[in-house]
Amino acid sequence: MDQPDDLQFASELRTAINKLIKKLRKESPTGQKFSLTERSVMSSLFHNEAMLPSELAAIEMITNQSMSQVLNKLLDHGYIIRIPSETDKRKVNISLSEEGKATFLKFKHERDEWLLKAIQATCTLEEQQLLKAVIIPITKLIGVK
Repeated sequence: MDQPDDLQFASELRTAINKLIKKLRKESPTGQKFSLTERSVMSSLFHNEAMLPSELAAIEMITNQSMSQVLNKLLDHGYIIRIPSETDKRKVNISLSEEGKATFLKFKHERDEWLLKAIQATCTLEEQQLLKAVIIPITKLIGVK
């Protein structure tokens, strides 16, 4: 492919992925209650057990002050807990509460369930195999191993 075709391909792939992400957000009634940053923070905490607010802010690429607002909202709704650091009493680790874990798993399941049904309803078996095959290169693109 020449350069304009390569650029067009990249643009079409980006657009399709962005639209899929937006559609997945809409298909989770539980997930709609949270901002993108709140869902992302819950995901980070689910996968990492406990993190410092500054670590979460760095991952989300927002200020510590903005992260504080996100964490306060999640705390007010009972989705996170704050645990004082054992090594440095000035620091507080953030973890998902049991309710936070259950809520995260619920909106994850809602999205996965919708996507599976949509794939089965709209894609041929051959297309489903293509989607399975594309997971590997997309994972490489985002740097996940």
